Amino acid sequence: MSGRGLRLTVFLDDTDTWHHRPMYTEIVHRAHAAGLAGASVFHGLEGFGATQVVHTTRLLSMADDLPVAVVIIDTEEAVRAFLPQLDDLLIEGVAVLDQVEIVHHRGGRATQREAQ
Repeated sequence: MSGRGLRLTVFLDDTDTWHHRPMYTEIVHRAHAAGLAGASVFHGLEGFGATQVVHTTRLLSMADDLPVAVVIIDTEEAVRAFLPQLDDLLIEGVAVLDQVEIVHHRGGRATQREAQ
């Protein structure tokens, strides 16, 4: 895959859950089941959202509700088709879309010959 694509980034708290499972895990598994090209979860060290409360790893009392970003990149059609799956999760966070240019993507493992 190369060329134009769409990046979906969903910002959550690391304590958000869906049926006793981390919300970010649910999103990644739904993206996988939908056949999207890939999804990654990034854990933040500090951040704030709608509550305007800064959560940080520097203060033990505030070390919960840390920011998490789930990033999914695929074709625009595939990402937009996936968006309705986020609606029923009742996410208390922000989801954003960005146009991206995919310059390198290789699915599966490269054979030794391809790697040379």
